[in-house]
Amino acid sequence: MIPVVTPAQMAAIDAAAPEPVETLIERAGAAVARAGLDLLGGAYGRRAVVLAGPGHNGDDGRAAAARLRRRGVRVRVVDAVASARTGATLPPADLYIDAAFGTGLSRPYSPPPRSTPAAPVLAVDIPSGLDGLTGAQLGRSARSEVWAAADAVAVAPRAGPECSAPSVWAAARTVTFAALKPGLLFGAGPALCGEVEVADIGLDPAVEPACHLMTDADAAPLPAGTNATHKWRSAVLVAAGSPGMAGAAALTCAAALRSGARMVHLCAPEPVAARAPAEVVASAPPLNVAVERFHAAAVGPGLGAGEEAAARLAEVLDLPIPAVVDADGLRLLARPELAARLRRRAAPTVLTPHDGELAALTGAGPGPDRIAAVRAAAAETGAVVLLKGGPTAVADPGGRVLIAAAGDARLATAGAGDVLTGMIAARLAAFAPVAAADVARRTAEAAHLHGRAGAASGPRPVAGDLVAALAGLAGM
Repeated sequence: MIPVVTPAQMAAIDAAAPEPVETLIERAGAAVARAGLDLLGGAYGRRAVVLAGPGHNGDDGRAAAARLRRRGVRVRVVDAVASARTGATLPPADLYIDAAFGTGLSRPYSPPPRSTPAAPVLAVDIPSGLDGLTGAQLGRSARSEVWAAADAVAVAPRAGPECSAPSVWAAARTVTFAALKPGLLFGAGPALCGEVEVADIGLDPAVEPACHLMTDADAAPLPAGTNATHKWRSAVLVAAGSPGMAGAAALTCAAALRSGARMVHLCAPEPVAARAPAEVVASAPPLNVAVERFHAAAVGPGLGAGEEAAARLAEVLDLPIPAVVDADGLRLLARPELAARLRRRAAPTVLTPHDGELAALTGAGPGPDRIAAVRAAAAETGAVVLLKGGPTAVADPGGRVLIAAAGDARLATAGAGDVLTGMIAARLAAFAPVAAADVARRTAEAAHLHGRAGAASGPRPVAGDLVAALAGLAGM
């Protein structure tokens, strides 16, 4: 896993460094120079312009410039503060290195125009003017993914002092140090940072509560079968669907079957059960099963909002097994009696809200700092909370956070959340018994694989395509 630290935490890590700052700057400069040479495709006859600020970010850029010169690159270093005053266009170059300001910047900043706007940009630590905590461009309000996508298009340098809002250079690559910063992952960060490289310069990024980004290597493969294994080894109980919403239950069940569940039992009205995959056992409410045979439950997709739906949710919350609550189940938790049942649960619970559902659940939307928001929600509910979005963040009640960034806008399609619900429940069942400390990890693994399934499903997948893609994923 790759550590993720806030700008404030990074400042503390820098301050606690066991080596002189000059040593760290030289290491950072070396990492930037290596990336620069790669983007230039060599040194002979190449030109680079380094936009260097007054702080250590600028020092890193100047150290990189010295190394590039020694390799034969023609380098010009431009003072970022002076260029901001004059607005003069930067000279032509084959590469621009943005070392103006790092994650400590708190005021809006607009870089000067470039003579060669088609030349790639290499950002040092983070594109200057991007908020290291939220991924918003400083001077603009926090934005939805729609804003972020618009920013990715409208990143041309400002035309002059009449520009009404700051702009940020879109980098082809960003070299950051020791750990990722949230601004590289959230908001407009992914669109503006390009390929992100984390360079080790000898700092210890360990902080508490910890936050990490999931990678492919972090998704543990499902446990292998043995001669003693049978279908009840990882059984999932699903309470989902209602008249007119049979598809949600079917998708949850299908995803569970593809994600490690060897037995899926659907509790739903008969018309809903008729739409379930052939491998699913079904029964009508109320719940009447041998609970001790199940290892996890999923409740909420297509459940409805009436009294029958509330009764079905109450039955699941009373079970002594891990439970995943999504969709209508989350909205029903606004009822005091169901919220009380949630608080009384001894078994782990996973809540999977999007922004609107989080607002209904806690009384407030996530705001620009999504890591802080998911931590607060987990602490308030006592559950593991998965906050959907780009990217998805998972927090446990102790404040530890895992980020799944494998998905993209292709997952914003009807039924994709139902697929994720089934995946989480199946993964909890497959690894049963799951220690409370591992529930968030299994949940984040499912979110990561959900994103991978979206990426493997073509440019415009529907939810059923995600289920089909699961069979071919490593880790499944």
